[in-house]
Amino acid sequence: MPHEEHEETEVVVVGAGQAGVAMSEHLGAHGIPHTVLERHRIAERWRSERWDSLVANGPAWHDRFPGLEFAGLAPDAFASKEQVADYFVAYAEKIGAPVRSGVEVTSVRKHTGRPGFRVETSQGTIDARFVVAATGAFQRPVIPPVVPDGAVPTQIHSSAYRNPGQLPEGAVLVVGAGSSGVQIADELRRSGRRVLLSVGPHDRPPRAYRGRDFCWWLGVLGIWDAQTPPRGAEHVTIAVSGARGGHTVDFRDLAAAGIELVGLTASHDDGVLRFAPDLAENIASGDAKYLEFLRAADAYVERNGLDLPEEPEAHVLGPDPDCVTSPRLELDLAEAGVTSIVWATGFASDYGWLDVDAFDENGRPDQQRGVSVEPGVYFLGLPWLSRRGSSFIWGVWHDARYVADHIARQRGYLAYAPTDRKH
Repeated sequence: MPHEEHEETEVVVVGAGQAGVAMSEHLGAHGIPHTVLERHRIAERWRSERWDSLVANGPAWHDRFPGLEFAGLAPDAFASKEQVADYFVAYAEKIGAPVRSGVEVTSVRKHTGRPGFRVETSQGTIDARFVVAATGAFQRPVIPPVVPDGAVPTQIHSSAYRNPGQLPEGAVLVVGAGSSGVQIADELRRSGRRVLLSVGPHDRPPRAYRGRDFCWWLGVLGIWDAQTPPRGAEHVTIAVSGARGGHTVDFRDLAAAGIELVGLTASHDDGVLRFAPDLAENIASGDAKYLEFLRAADAYVERNGLDLPEEPEAHVLGPDPDCVTSPRLELDLAEAGVTSIVWATGFASDYGWLDVDAFDENGRPDQQRGVSVEPGVYFLGLPWLSRRGSSFIWGVWHDARYVADHIARQRGYLAYAPTDRKH
């Protein structure tokens, strides 16, 4: 049989989004040979799986890597999705990242009887000593199986939403009150649509308070570095917006603008949607967290003697709108003229290609700070990988440094050869 040639490298990094580019920088700094494989283009999800008007939820001074600022963007401005994608392309070029675009990884398996992994791709095979799964947590759009196909003309996930003109004429129900759902509902209402917004449990921090962006407050209050989420809050929905220069999300304002708030979307039966009677509770809980945040910020200012302007009006919340005090519990979709449902209900990870023993009984990566229980396999870009900031642009950069340091140490062990002590 003819000998089959295989490409070899030390590290294969799967994915060239923010996690993969950060990983490449730190591996390069260690002088570790590696290849970054990306099935589309660098930071492709920012370009083609987000709505047209999306901007980053953090200001440009914060949502970036240490080694490069956003070109032509004021520090307190919010980068558009195209600017974010262009930033990572420029960063990859700046560091000389060995990215191969258009290469899909179809499987990763352990070698038998020797270290390392066989990486099967759409363009051949690569043998690697280490594999970094840098695909992140936002792989597979999740749409709860509530409303059957055909019940309304259009049902799409927020990752497929682009702009109001894409949807058929008529009212829209947006399900999910995190950053995506709130911003999409607001844009649809401003376009003249009737909009209903289904609000579940959420956090809603102030966009800014006492002259500082909430990203700054999360930093000085130590919240970014929290290593474990509050109990039951592993996947907290956070409603924050950089749209139109950035503003605090207040569901009262959305209701005043004409958006009808409803509770959690619970069930569908014969054209009628039913909502959980939890709207007031969800709004009140979000308010409580918001006010707790303001009090923590005030205490920090006082404790440190900072000269930041007081903002007492931020603590004053208006009355709940009628749609909260007398919530709608069911909706006849046809009668209400609802022709579209946009599901802003998040994503699931997808590691179907990673055929190694690196997952717990629930199918989640079994890892500590990105170091998998499967020696040689690493994860990057996941929420709470090491801290609250792990799935954010700057946070993933620091996680990547830790993972690269770990790989460098492992290479040192593998390269160790005892000296011959016989004389």
